Amino acid sequence: MGISLAIESGATQAASNRAEDFALIREAQAGGRAAFEELVRRYDRNVLRLAQGILRSSEDARDAYQESFLRAYRNIGRFRFECSFYTWLYRIVTNVCLDQMRRRMARPEDQAPQAPTEDSKEVDFFDRQPELRTQANPEKNLLGSEIGQHIGAALEQLSPRERMVFEMKHYQGLRLRAIGEILGTTEETAKNSLFRATRKLRASLAGIA
Repeated sequence: MGISLAIESGATQAASNRAEDFALIREAQAGGRAAFEELVRRYDRNVLRLAQGILRSSEDARDAYQESFLRAYRNIGRFRFECSFYTWLYRIVTNVCLDQMRRRMARPEDQAPQAPTEDSKEVDFFDRQPELRTQANPEKNLLGSEIGQHIGAALEQLSPRERMVFEMKHYQGLRLRAIGEILGTTEETAKNSLFRATRKLRASLAGIA
């Protein structure tokens, strides 16, 4: 009974959030700048975290963040209420990140991995690893920094699509069906990309586990 109530409550909250988003979008489409700013406030941390996880660079992530919301602002009038706002917004973010990653491939000097920031979560399939964010143990902090660099380097070996799927699943907590919608593909394709990404990461990180 408790589980059923929790599921129902979650569905109700999601429906409420969607309705509120749609009301804000209609205001924004009518020229309401404050309404669009509220949409930004609702999703800005998730957008920045997604960009950071995919690009592994704070500077590139900030650029992607700004470009994504600029594109969203310019195209809000084209929103047709056929999907949730976050799905629509995440499509924009992933496209912006893909553009940045393509440009980065042409600049090898920019490909050095960056250790995760404090806002980043560690790869959650890495259950064997100890808690890395210790406060009073310099040796563990150093170990965490080194592992973070290995993770960053391993993520660089994934294809752009594999890294995006992995980021959205493990960092953003999105369901594969939602990831498929965001990337304009199927749930099964997203699942296959996640499988390949996980297999590659396990192989790359096996030596440091």
